[in-house]
Amino acid sequence: MVEPIPKAVRDVWDKWNIRGLVIFSLVLQAILVLLSPNRKRTPKRLFRLLLWSAYLLANWAADYAVGQISDSSGDPPEPNESPKTNELLAFWATFLLLHLGGPDTITALALEDNELWLRSLFGLLCQFMATLYVFLLSIPTSLMVPTSLMLVAGVIKYVERLRAMRGASLKRFKDLMLGDPEPGIDYVRFMEEYNTRKLSKEPTRLVRLEEPEKEQGVDAPARPEVMSHLHVVQYAYKYFNIYKGLVVDFIYSSEQWRESKHFFQSLSAEEALRILEVELSFMYGTFFTKTDILHTWIGSAFRFIALCCLFASLFIFKTLRKDGYDDFDVALTYTLLFGGITLDFISILIFCVSDWTFARLRKELDYKKETKLDRSLNWLLGFRELKWKKCSCHKQEQLCHTVLDRIFIFRRWSEHIYAYNLIDSSLKIKPKRIHHTKGYIHRSFDYIVTTLYIDHTLSIIIRVLVLTSEALTQIRKKIELYIFSMYIKNKATYYVLSPLRLLLRFWFVIPLLSYLLEFLGVPDKLNEIVFTSHTRLTKELWEFIFEDVKYKSLLVVGSENASPIYSARGEWTLADMNIEIDEEKLLRYVTDVDYDQSILVWHIATEMLHQTDNIAFSSSDRCRELSKTLSDYMMYLLIVQPSLMSTVAGIDKVKFRDAIAEAKNLQEAKKLFQRTHVADSRDAKIACEAIIGSYKSVEERSESGSREYRSKSVLFQACMLAKELKKIQEIQEGSDHKMWEVVSKVWVEMLCYAATHCDSKQHAAQLNRGGELINLVWLLMAHFGLGEQFRTTKEDSRARLILEKTTTSCLV
Repeated sequence: MVEPIPKAVRDVWDKWNIRGLVIFSLVLQAILVLLSPNRKRTPKRLFRLLLWSAYLLANWAADYAVGQISDSSGDPPEPNESPKTNELLAFWATFLLLHLGGPDTITALALEDNELWLRSLFGLLCQFMATLYVFLLSIPTSLMVPTSLMLVAGVIKYVERLRAMRGASLKRFKDLMLGDPEPGIDYVRFMEEYNTRKLSKEPTRLVRLEEPEKEQGVDAPARPEVMSHLHVVQYAYKYFNIYKGLVVDFIYSSEQWRESKHFFQSLSAEEALRILEVELSFMYGTFFTKTDILHTWIGSAFRFIALCCLFASLFIFKTLRKDGYDDFDVALTYTLLFGGITLDFISILIFCVSDWTFARLRKELDYKKETKLDRSLNWLLGFRELKWKKCSCHKQEQLCHTVLDRIFIFRRWSEHIYAYNLIDSSLKIKPKRIHHTKGYIHRSFDYIVTTLYIDHTLSIIIRVLVLTSEALTQIRKKIELYIFSMYIKNKATYYVLSPLRLLLRFWFVIPLLSYLLEFLGVPDKLNEIVFTSHTRLTKELWEFIFEDVKYKSLLVVGSENASPIYSARGEWTLADMNIEIDEEKLLRYVTDVDYDQSILVWHIATEMLHQTDNIAFSSSDRCRELSKTLSDYMMYLLIVQPSLMSTVAGIDKVKFRDAIAEAKNLQEAKKLFQRTHVADSRDAKIACEAIIGSYKSVEERSESGSREYRSKSVLFQACMLAKELKKIQEIQEGSDHKMWEVVSKVWVEMLCYAATHCDSKQHAAQLNRGGELINLVWLLMAHFGLGEQFRTTKEDSRARLILEKTTTSCLV
């Protein structure tokens, strides 16, 4: 009988499976330690796939290796093995427990992993029992002391991970935010006096005393004239400890947000951005790393103990005689020891240069006097300073924009704004970056891609697959129609060929990617990857958003009148700007439609205006480019990041697909595209002009059927909106400044609406994928007191006990 697996292969596997798994586990730990800190800096899919694989395989490799070691423990060594192999296997099992504790730079792959900390606790107990079982079977052993020390270090690392995951679980995190209950000032005495007066039948009454708003005449908190890097970290740490409760929908009183509101009103846009990005970095460390645990005296002490155990194990193992041990096994043991120490030192280095360390080293700063320690810390923090670079956009040669251009390893978030354009994706136009800020690595990569025609080849492959699938589907439909026709001509033939319909549906669809690709969501993912572009955040865009939010916060006298401002999604801006045309015609595209449809309509209208506006671009007027950037970014959030927008709009991509289909091949648009060859030209400007021209002809018709079609058409609504916006340009005597100012401010308001109404947990989860502009806007609006998490004045009111016969009163 032929064996499926040859004996030589089985012998190699029996000898090297444990050793290979141990080496593999160490490599995975190195990948996680070195690469996982970059999760907050980039959302690249390949990078996330690598970390996802390493994270899952690290747990699997350690579990499987311990199982293999426990299975072989106690057995006599093989003839080709050294007699002391079992001793080293027991020693390696403790290393695997250490690896299961995970690096400091990653505890949870996603926010949901923290909720499974009880499952990790159960895994620790099982792994500890298996490791202890292997250790007991190896006794007596000359490696008893180093094995015991490594067992202690492994348990410490695993407990650290459990504590970090438990503290970051949303329920526990919210409980810690609540703190001790506060019944009020002298509440017991207040109630005793009230009950006493009531029993003595003295006329008393309770009056609700409203808390004054104190908005007018309140001075901004003291702040340094020059905001140093250390000041930024200190302010960020202060407000992080206050506003981290936003993640669990913590409700804030008016006293808590008034101070931050006045402080942020005194800041410039750049200073606010510096503080906000450090705050988001603190949030990331709390929910996805061991940072919050290690930056305590207890955590530091236990980490010192674990590191001492590693050094002691190395020293003891080095002094032992190596007689009877296999040379490769000894070398592997040294590799594990030195690798563990090296990775720990790298983690300590990351720990020492983190923002948490700087924040806790200098909790209180003297604004007037700078010490030597402060200068040293500022010098170190200077490497993470915001770096701005002048550059040109793809339509201009002169330097016209200021973009973020910080070195990758010093970033605190991705610093990119992503874009998705409906017209471009429907016409299969590959998007281009607005700003050219590529480094040498990216330029080399682009050169290789261009030289080898990788991008062009990938596009051809995708198109061939799609065309093949469509052709086979048409063949299948024609054969099915033929079979149906046989029902009338020859029923016997029909019944014979009927089973063939099922075979055709199976063999023509599933193996040929029609059903399988759709089931896996590959077409949507490829569409998102190919037609999503990104560019650096510009200083002009951030200043524009900051000033708009700041202006709205100045109009908020109390928390009661804040809701109409932060709950507006365009209507407040249209009413505030005093446009000289009928506002109702613009408001219908904001308030009379769903939020997701409003984004689609305004996105298409913005693209039409941007493509068909022939007025030369003015370097002093940025509103047109800001409108284009925000329009594409909101479409990106709607289509590519539906989790961020799921609580804001009911997104099922139906309207999006309908709009694409309408732009490509529906009714008048289809006939027009075939007549003007728009689909072949792949020119967005020609497409926009064709759509506008098409609906102008449709508008002139008076048939009721056409009117009903127009009312349901997203493209028609966009054309009508663009027409109304054009009237602003006509009123302003040919100047498009006012029109683009209106469009840009409406887009800012839509972005602010999405930021405040998005699920707060999704904001925290996005930090694990590089962060987004919407996360910064969410936190910025919270600092200005714009959001649903802030109490009204009535909820902050107090009670006064008034005694009508006496002048005594008690306030609580």
